[in-house]
Amino acid sequence: MLISLIADYGIGDPAFAEVTQRLLMALPSSQISLLSVPPFSTLATGFWIAQLGLNPGSSDRLIYHNCAPRQDDSEPRPDNEGEGLTYALLPNNVKVVGVNAGYTLSFIKNAAQVLHTVKVSRGGSQFRSRDVFPVAAAAIAQSDFSLLGEVLKPSQIPDAPSDRVAWIDGYGNIKTTIPADTVNLNPEAKVIIRVGDVVSDAVYSDGSFKVPEGTLAFSPGSSGWQTANGEVRWMELFLRGGSAWERFGKPRINQVVTRLS
Repeated sequence: MLISLIADYGIGDPAFAEVTQRLLMALPSSQISLLSVPPFSTLATGFWIAQLGLNPGSSDRLIYHNCAPRQDDSEPRPDNEGEGLTYALLPNNVKVVGVNAGYTLSFIKNAAQVLHTVKVSRGGSQFRSRDVFPVAAAAIAQSDFSLLGEVLKPSQIPDAPSDRVAWIDGYGNIKTTIPADTVNLNPEAKVIIRVGDVVSDAVYSDGSFKVPEGTLAFSPGSSGWQTANGEVRWMELFLRGGSAWERFGKPRINQVVTRLS
């Protein structure tokens, strides 16, 4: 089994090693890949759950995610209690187990064939993804569904916002949550884009490399997936020969992206 572990522990954080150890105790023949998202970034977590889960891959896959800001209740938390664990089954039989917090399930909520709570403690440890959740995740990975709780409805999960920074890749390209099919522009049309407080002109392109060196492109990017209603692709900001992230003042994930013209 291939396990994608998505969490906000931090790049190189030993927490990844600790959680990996616990998962391999129960699923010893598995291979685990690690993906670190920024602290408390449920938007990035949800985006990558969908990007990895809804695209082609191994036939035997589990996505185990943990990004739990504990923002569902502003009152003091007894026994380190936080948001509850959930299970989703995607159309390609990818199993998804992790905390339902913010936007973690927003990108897959309408695609999931099965969506349930999982009956495990919501507390008991500050480090629930190591101490509490792996046993339940391993059971579900092995098709033991005895811990499944109530059905979750898509209406109980927030919609993904359609105007945010979703990710900044290693080249400084800004992946957004703007659906490409909502942008109706002719190739090479000039646009003005605001990200956070920074404004820049750009050129609409139907392919990022169809712009001259030094030009900021606003184009359908490399991220997206198939749904029952067709392909979803997301708009991206790409500065050929440079960094769109630096051009816009190094914005954070979840900052608002606005097309001004």
